[in-house]
Amino acid sequence: MRASRLLSILILLQIHGRVSARTLADRFEVSRRTIYRDIDELSAAGVPVYAERGAAGGFALLDGWQTRLTGMTGEEAEAILLSSLPSAAADLGFSETAATARLKLLAAMPAPSSEAARRVADRFHFDPVPWHRRPAPRREDLRLLARAIWECRRLSLVYDSWAGPKPRILEPLGIVLKAGEYYFMAMRRGRPAIHKLDYARDLSLLDEGFARPPGFDLAAAWQEALARFEAGLRRDVARLRVAPDAMSRLGSLNADMAEPIFAAAPGADGWREMDVPIESVGFAAGQLLGLGTLVEVLSPDALRAELKRRAAAIAALY
Repeated sequence: MRASRLLSILILLQIHGRVSARTLADRFEVSRRTIYRDIDELSAAGVPVYAERGAAGGFALLDGWQTRLTGMTGEEAEAILLSSLPSAAADLGFSETAATARLKLLAAMPAPSSEAARRVADRFHFDPVPWHRRPAPRREDLRLLARAIWECRRLSLVYDSWAGPKPRILEPLGIVLKAGEYYFMAMRRGRPAIHKLDYARDLSLLDEGFARPPGFDLAAAWQEALARFEAGLRRDVARLRVAPDAMSRLGSLNADMAEPIFAAAPGADGWREMDVPIESVGFAAGQLLGLGTLVEVLSPDALRAELKRRAAAIAALY
């Protein structure tokens, strides 16, 4: 741990030019006394580091001196792809490793490229959690799932599907973070299938290995499975009439329903009429009810009846 900290301090000094003892202590969560000892050790090893006193002082390297001790470990190489997603790196146990890998990458870059990379990091932040949502609690079994994927080992678990909890033995292929929630793809019935981590419990790593499908591409497989899933949800069609004031509130609808509404041309009164695909009468009623009188269902009759029933139940409640 100390050797890793010494290397990280060296790279930070190389990148930033001058860094205070307080900043280094906060960065590595150690005391300033520990940082002073680390600096003494670097100096004893021949690193030309010196201290400047005063409010703007700190530790710095002699001008022109540069280290090339930037070789990445296997874990750091894996973690670097997660360095722009701090929450995912932390969930998978790569937080410190990703930070060290990022420092090495910046140190290995020519000065202009390194400065440009730091500007990007300072000016762009990706937050995968939707508005009005909190990050899901960190799950230790996510790391177990990741280990099964890294080592190509089968996983035993209980999966709570729509048909009820069922024990399964899966061959996990990759993890996907979508809108702040974790999913994973695993072989099922001969092809990659989507599983939601929240529906999986009692995960256990088996000693049995498996061979990944040749040429498997996680991103492509995810999009293909997602397309199949979404296509299976478009079971019926509804005819709607939508008011102009509803256009700013369509974010509550799914994309299949919202896109035809946006694409429809308004009539003389500003209302739009269009056909939209729906998953089911019950699901569509739940989505459309939030728009109140800004949307009228013209067909099917079953959806009109369901909206009338729910509106009557709300009126009776109040």
